[in-house]
Amino acid sequence: MKKFNIRKVLDGLTAASSSSSTSSSATAQPGTARENDAVHETLQSEHFQLCKTVRHGFPYQPSSMAFDPVQKILAVGTQTGALRLFGRAGVECFCQHESGAAVIQLQFLINEGALVSALADDSIHMWNLRQKIPAILHSLKFNRERITYCHLPFQSKWLYIGTERGNIHIVNVESFTLSGYVIMWNKAIELSTKTHPGPVVHISDNPMDEGKLLIGFECGIVVLWDLKSKKADCRYNYDEAIHSVAWHHEGKQFVCSHSDGTLTTWNIRVPAKSAQIITPHGKQPKDGKKPEPCKPILKVEYKTTRVGDPFMVLSGGLSYDTVGRRACLTVMHGKSTAVLEMDYPIVDFLTLCETPYPNDFQEPYAVLVLLEKDLVLIDLGQIGYPIFENPYPLTIHESPVTCCEYFVDCPAELIPALYSVGSRQKRQGYSKKEWPISGGNWGQGTQSYPEIIITGHADGSIKFWDASALMLQVLYKLKTAKVFEKARSKEEKANTDIVEEDPFAIQTLCWCPESRMLCVAGVSAHVIIYRFSKQEVTTEVVQLLEVRMQSEFSNGDSPDPAGEQTPTLPNPGASPSPQESEPPTQPQTGSNSSDGPRDNIACLQVRSSPLKQSPGYQVELVIQLVWVSGEPPQPITSLAINSSYGLVVFGNSNGLAVVDYLQKTLLLNMGTSELYSPSDPYHRQPRSPRKVRQSSGDIPTGTSCMSRLSNLYSESVKKLRSSHFTTCDSNDGSNTSEDRCKSPTSGSTSPCNSDDERKQRFIEKVKFKSRRFSKTVANDFAKISRKISSSSEQKTDLDAKDNSFTRSRSSSVTSIDRESRESISAFHFCESYPRKTDSVVSPCLLVGTTQGTVVMVALSLPPGVDQRLQQPVGISSCGTMVTLKGGILTMALLDATGALLPPSFESWYDPNSSDEEKEKSRRRRPASPPSSQEGPDAQYAVLCSEKQAKVVAMPSQTRVYKHNITESSFVLRADVVQMAGAYCIACFCANGHIMTLSLPSLRPLLDVNYLPLTDMRIARTFCFSNLGQALYLTSPTEIQRITYSQETCDNRQEMLSELFTPVETPEAPNRGFFKGLFGGGAQSLDREDLFGETGAGKASRSLAQHIPGPAGMEGMKCAASGVVGDLARARIALDERGQKLGELEDRTAAMMASADSFSKHAHDMMLKYKDKKWYQL
Repeated sequence: MKKFNIRKVLDGLTAASSSSSTSSSATAQPGTARENDAVHETLQSEHFQLCKTVRHGFPYQPSSMAFDPVQKILAVGTQTGALRLFGRAGVECFCQHESGAAVIQLQFLINEGALVSALADDSIHMWNLRQKIPAILHSLKFNRERITYCHLPFQSKWLYIGTERGNIHIVNVESFTLSGYVIMWNKAIELSTKTHPGPVVHISDNPMDEGKLLIGFECGIVVLWDLKSKKADCRYNYDEAIHSVAWHHEGKQFVCSHSDGTLTTWNIRVPAKSAQIITPHGKQPKDGKKPEPCKPILKVEYKTTRVGDPFMVLSGGLSYDTVGRRACLTVMHGKSTAVLEMDYPIVDFLTLCETPYPNDFQEPYAVLVLLEKDLVLIDLGQIGYPIFENPYPLTIHESPVTCCEYFVDCPAELIPALYSVGSRQKRQGYSKKEWPISGGNWGQGTQSYPEIIITGHADGSIKFWDASALMLQVLYKLKTAKVFEKARSKEEKANTDIVEEDPFAIQTLCWCPESRMLCVAGVSAHVIIYRFSKQEVTTEVVQLLEVRMQSEFSNGDSPDPAGEQTPTLPNPGASPSPQESEPPTQPQTGSNSSDGPRDNIACLQVRSSPLKQSPGYQVELVIQLVWVSGEPPQPITSLAINSSYGLVVFGNSNGLAVVDYLQKTLLLNMGTSELYSPSDPYHRQPRSPRKVRQSSGDIPTGTSCMSRLSNLYSESVKKLRSSHFTTCDSNDGSNTSEDRCKSPTSGSTSPCNSDDERKQRFIEKVKFKSRRFSKTVANDFAKISRKISSSSEQKTDLDAKDNSFTRSRSSSVTSIDRESRESISAFHFCESYPRKTDSVVSPCLLVGTTQGTVVMVALSLPPGVDQRLQQPVGISSCGTMVTLKGGILTMALLDATGALLPPSFESWYDPNSSDEEKEKSRRRRPASPPSSQEGPDAQYAVLCSEKQAKVVAMPSQTRVYKHNITESSFVLRADVVQMAGAYCIACFCANGHIMTLSLPSLRPLLDVNYLPLTDMRIARTFCFSNLGQALYLTSPTEIQRITYSQETCDNRQEMLSELFTPVETPEAPNRGFFKGLFGGGAQSLDREDLFGETGAGKASRSLAQHIPGPAGMEGMKCAASGVVGDLARARIALDERGQKLGELEDRTAAMMASADSFSKHAHDMMLKYKDKKWYQL
C-alpha cells in the first residue's frame, strides 16, 4: 500500500494558490503581449537562495574573551549569546548560541581546534572550530546550580566548573559528562566558619603541581585543595572580597585582587599572613595607617620574564577622588607604574605570552584589552607601551551609522584611488611589530569583482570601505563638518539648529562610481556636492547656494487662491556669485511672535575662512535650505545627482529643487502639487489648513525640530487611536497658472495645503529615510504601520482608478492617507521619451512621490561644453505618467530586450589638473543612442512602490505588467539589481520578507521570511546590490552581509576563511636532569584515575542535562561539502598524522638522549669512586 504523505498535498495546495495569486497580481495589459514576447527572461527561481555570508564590525555588547596562544585565534563573547572569532586580517567568523544568553566565560582547548563557552543560563557548550562554520558538538545544562567560573588546564580534558553555591564540579570535555568527583564548599572552608563563603570566583591549578587546586571564594577566602587526598591543604583569609587570583610561574606565590583596591601576595607555605599588601593607586598615609580604600581591582595578571622584573597588569583600583576619570589599565614593571587611559570601560583583558605552559617563564609581549566599544592591543616590549595598529574593521561605530549604501562590481580603479588618498589619513605612533593575532587562513573564493560600502555617520563623516572577497577594510574617510563653522556657544547653537544633537549627521547620500561625484544630504537640511581630486587645493571661499523652499500652506490662515509668491530664483546672469544670490524676502502671512519669526536663516553657518582640502573628495558646492517665516526647513527625503547633466535634485515634504552645480545656480524650486498640470487627472488640489493650528510664532525659538516631531508623533498617536477625526471644509484655491515649469526663472505659485495633514508626516518620514527619532517612535512604528495597513485595506483598490483617478476632496472623508501631505520620495535621471508623442529620447527626470505618483520632467541641455556653462538648462513638467499604491521607492529603465539602461555619466577627470588633461578625460557616456524609436514602444519603465510594482511601456505610457507585492505590510527598500546576467527587482518588506521579481514580467522568483523589522536601524540601512549581495546594520556596531544568489550560497564554503590550521605545539620547558632525578620539577597528575567513573563514580543525573550537538566530532569534520573542502580536510588529517608521528619521534629521540646522558654520568661516577675506600669518600 502506498504511503500517504500530507506534506506533498500541502505543498501542492500552496503551489496552486501561489500560482493563482501570481496570475491575478502579475497581469499583463491587454494588447501588449506582442511587444513582451520578444523579451526573453533567463532568471528562474533556481538562481536564488538566501543565506548569511559574513558579519563585520565590533562585537556588540562584549562580555568575555579568550585567546589560543598556539593557534593565535581570539574569541569574543557577547551579552546576546554571540561569538566572534578573529585571526589574521580578513579571517573572521560569527556564531550564535540559540538561547541568546550572555556569554560569561570562554576557554580554548589550546591547539585542539575547540572552544568551551559558559553562558548566563547555566549551560556550557563545546564548539568545533575545525570547520569553516563552527558548530556545537555538546552542551550541558545545569539544573540546580548557577555557573560562576570555569577553568580548563592546558592539555587536559577535565573542565573545572565553579558555582554560585561554592561547589566545584568537573566535566569531561570529550564526552561532556559530569564526573562523580565534587568539591563541596563546606569541606573546602574551615569547619569553624559560620557563614557561606559565597560564589566561586577563581579556579586554577598550581603551575608546578597539577594535584593542587587553588579555589577563590567571593568573601575573601582562598583554599589550596589537594585533589588526591580530597581535602584542603591550606586556607588563606583576607577581610575584603576577592575578584581575581594570579599565580607566579614557580607555583610558590600567588596574588589576589580585592574590592578595596589592594593586592595581596601570599606564599603557599605561609597561610597565616600575606607576604605583601599594596594599594597601587592609594595614598600612603605618613603615620603608617592603612591607605584609603580605592575602587575594586577587577582583575590582575602576574607574568614573569627570564631577564628583568616581572609584569603585573591590573584593571580598576583607582582612587575614589578621581571622579569622571576614564577607565584605566595599570602596568607595573619593576619600580615603574604606567597608567593607561582607555576610551571606554574595560570588559576584560589578557596578557599575551610566548609560551602556553604555565610553569615556564611567561615572557609577556602584549596586553589585549577588550573595551565596551573597542579592542586595544598594547605592546609591552617598547618604551611608552604603544598600541598595535588594528587590522580589523572595528571602527564602523566610531560615530553612529545613519545611512549605508552598497556598490558591487564597481570600476576596478576606484579602490586603488580611494586607498591612495586614504593612506595619508592614517595615524602615527603605532607599534612597529606585526599584529600578533595571526591565526587562520583566507578562503579560496573565486569572487574577483570589487565591492565598496559607504557609511554615513552622525558626526557628519563618511567612510568608504573595501568589501571585496568577504573582507572589509576602510579606504577613506571624509569629514563633511569641516565645511561649516563650529558653534561657539549654546546660545548661538540654539539660534538656528533644528536638531539638538549631531547637526552634521548624514541623512542620505548619492554616489556616481564612474564620475566619482558624491552628493550628501544632512539632517540640518543641507546638501554638499563633492568632486574627487588627487591634488591638494586650498579653497578661499566655499561656494554656497541658499534655497528657500516654501511650504504649501501658510502659517495659519486660509490661502489666497489667486496669490502668487515672489520668485525664489534670481536671474543667473545677474549674480555670478552664488553666495550673493539671496532670494527676496517673501510676504509674511502668519502670526508673528514679539521678536518676529526667523526668515532666510540657514541652520548651519558655512565656513568663511580658507579651507585646505587634502587629496580625495573636495567641496564643489554647498546648498542650504533656509527658514521660511518662522518654519524650519524640512528634512531632505530624496536626492539624486547626474554628472553628465551637471544637475543635482533633492526633495522633501515641501517640494523639490533642481540645482545646476556647474553654473552654481538654482534652476527649479516648486511645491509638490505644482508638478501636476491643471488638466492632470492625478492633480491633488490643496486643502485649507485647520483654524486651530498653532502659529509658528507661538513656538519658542529654542525648540528643535526633533522635539517638534516628538510632539507631533504623540499627538498623531492620540488621533490614530480615537474613533473619530474632526474634519474641516475644503477651501480650494483656483489654479489658473498653466505649465509653471517651462523656464527655470519663471515665477510660480505655491498654494497652501491643509495643516491638519501633519498627523501622517511623521510616518511618511520614517518610511522615507528620516533619521532623527526617539526610541519611543521606533518602538511604536510597527503598531502605526499595521493600523495604516488595515485602514488602507478597507479602501477601494487604487488600481481600479488607473485611468480615471481623482482624489475626493469631500469634508466627510476621514482617511488618514487622504490627509497626509505629499512629499518627494524618489528621483531617477534617465534618457527617455518625455511625452507620448515623442520619437527621440532626451534627458529626463522621473519624480516619485509618497502618494504613489510618478511625474515625468523633461530637461533641455544646451549643446556643447561652452554653451552648457553659459546658457541655462530648460526644465518642463510633462505631467503624471502613472500612479501606484504606496510611496514610490525606486525607478529604472529597460530597453526593448529587457537590459537595464543606466543613467548617463561623465567619466572622471581631476578638476585640479590642466585644461588639456580635462578635455582628454571628459567625455559623456550616453545611456542610450538618440535614435528614433523602432516599433510602438522601445523602452520599459520599471516602477516600485511600498505596495506594488509596475512596468510601463515607453513612450506610450501604457501599463504592461503589475504585481501587488504586499497587502498587509509595506516595502522598506527596493532596488533594480543585476543577477546572473539579467535584471530583477529585490524588495525588503517590513514584515521581514525578502522578495525578488523578474523583469519585465514581474514574476515572483524568491520570497523568504528572513528578518522581521524589530529595529528602525535595519530599515534605515538595508540595501541591495548587484550579483546577489545585500547588507544591513544588524547592531549599532556590526554590518551583516547576506546573499540571495544560489551560486554564492553554493560557493560559500570555499569563500569563508579557515580558523584552524595544523600547528605544532611548543615543547614543554626542560626540567633539567637533577630536577627530574630528585623531583624538583612540575608534578603531573593522572586525572583519568581520579575523575573517571572508576575512581569517582557517577554524578547525579538531576544535576545537569547533557544535550548532544547536531553531530559528533567526526560527523562535524565531514559536514562541510565541496571538493576543495574535502581535499583540505584530507591535507589537514595528513598533516596532523605527520605532526603526531614527528612529535613521537622527537620524544623518542629526547628519551634516548636522556638515557645516554644518564648512562654517561653513572659511568663517570662509577669510575670516580671505583678504587676508593668508604672512609675516603
